[in-house]
Amino acid sequence: MKKNNMHKINLNYYILFIIIISLVFPFSTWANENQPQAYKKFLVSAANPYAVEAGYQILNQGGSAVDAVIATQLVLGLVEPQSSGIGGGAFLLNWDNSKKELSTYDGRETAPMRSNGDLFMDKNGKPYSWWNALAGGKSVGVPGVLRMLELAHNEHGKLPWKYLFEPAIQIGEKGFKVSKRLHEMVKNKINPSLGRYDSSWEYFFPRGDPIDIGFLKFNKQYSNTLKRISILGADAFYKGDIAKDIVESVRSAKDNPGLLSMSDLYEYKAKKRDPICLNYRENKVCGMGPPTSGGITILQILGILENFELSKIFDDLEKSIHLITQASKLAFADRGKYIADPDFVTVPISKLIDKNYLMKRSKLIKEKDFGKAKPGIFSLEQSYNQAFSFEVPSTSHISIIDQNGNAVSMTTSIEMAFGSTLMVRGFLLNNQLTDFSFRKEKDGKKIANSVEPGKRPRSSMSPIIVFDKNNNVKLIIGSPGGSRIIGYVLKTLIAYLDWGMDIQDSINFPNFLNRNGKTDLEKNSVIVKYKSGLIKRGHKISVRNLNSGLHGIGINDSKIYGGADFRREGTVLGK
Repeated sequence: MKKNNMHKINLNYYILFIIIISLVFPFSTWANENQPQAYKKFLVSAANPYAVEAGYQILNQGGSAVDAVIATQLVLGLVEPQSSGIGGGAFLLNWDNSKKELSTYDGRETAPMRSNGDLFMDKNGKPYSWWNALAGGKSVGVPGVLRMLELAHNEHGKLPWKYLFEPAIQIGEKGFKVSKRLHEMVKNKINPSLGRYDSSWEYFFPRGDPIDIGFLKFNKQYSNTLKRISILGADAFYKGDIAKDIVESVRSAKDNPGLLSMSDLYEYKAKKRDPICLNYRENKVCGMGPPTSGGITILQILGILENFELSKIFDDLEKSIHLITQASKLAFADRGKYIADPDFVTVPISKLIDKNYLMKRSKLIKEKDFGKAKPGIFSLEQSYNQAFSFEVPSTSHISIIDQNGNAVSMTTSIEMAFGSTLMVRGFLLNNQLTDFSFRKEKDGKKIANSVEPGKRPRSSMSPIIVFDKNNNVKLIIGSPGGSRIIGYVLKTLIAYLDWGMDIQDSINFPNFLNRNGKTDLEKNSVIVKYKSGLIKRGHKISVRNLNSGLHGIGINDSKIYGGADFRREGTVLGK
């Protein structure tokens, strides 16, 4: 941990601000007005106003983008516990502006060392249903967020580690107003297992009723947990009493015990991995490599679409949707077969994003839908079969740029809303192991994303940073949404880079996507009118809610603009 006493946070000011805001203004007035405002120094965009304010205060005290993302994440784990937290995992991109260097950090959860390909198989050799695998200890992977944030802070932090925890600690002790979204997700049992275990029942159903909108909620257990970690570092989480409580909770889950051990936590390592980038028109688009599939899949789609003049056919939106979703089908076919934890399988990254390969794939796109796409064929040491893994639309995204031009794009998750529903010391544990394929092989061929000891499950998280032709940060973006994340982020990239929209309009633009099946169109949006035309092209259409949570930053002429998704409750704050 770094020690730096030059920048001390005025905690009294921060606490006073929180109290005044929560008492004087109703929660709804914090929401983004969907009009991008220009800032000059720094900006935070994230999924909850309390978290955005925490990140803002860190930046205002001279903290780095990494410092700010730590404070923002810790508050999100308190006020938006259904989506992310210290019991989960994350992927982080960091741009060091002084060094002109992009680093990517992998804080994805790992499977316990006692697990294997039969983890989610019943005694009859049949895979569990996803709902039966979700709750309890069996689905819990080793949390990676804190180790990853500590690693990033050691390399790019400016303020002392301890100070970054204070906003979340103070809010946990003094209370926060429950948001409409949290209330509705508890009330509607978006995770049907929520409340199955006493710890989460007592927290989310005080007096037997779902926590209400505006209810002043305290979480002193979480504050006490953070106090220890702030003093002792991430070791306080991965060793000692906190680790013991995590293991006990997982292994004693009454109806679905897991295999997690103390050694699994003790030996967990966050990893720096090479970023993956692709030149797209006049831009360089960079993302996270495996074990997330988001970066590769988005780059593949863009590489295919580069062979079409999207900027010239915006007026023919039906054609645009057709081209984009066809390219998505092709990329998702490759995703299902080849992408998994690169420490366990050979992922042909360079071949998947090779411009010549993507040009050949683009020639498969015709005027009519081509049906189910097949993956490309590469010469690998081991041949893999395609497999489906179930990812649900939870998660959260944070975009930050600091006063020195350093940028962070981080997507963070506990997987399903409320994760495994096991709650320990004020935070929820993930159910990320359900992101693995439940089968280990198909037709005699290994499935790349099968469960193995110490392996990280494939993800769709897609934190992205885009650079202009002069290697300056142009766009920071990401979203929650399960495997639909890829489509949400892709739409925003195209709207911003090809159609010339500002960051807020790019986020607001209706969602549409295809994961190598049906074409999804956002319900109650203008693009639904293209349904009949797309059907004539051969598309199978699903009109549905597409609840993205895009949070982004666009930089233009040295001015900083923020965008937050109206579909959620995020906002932006800058200076």
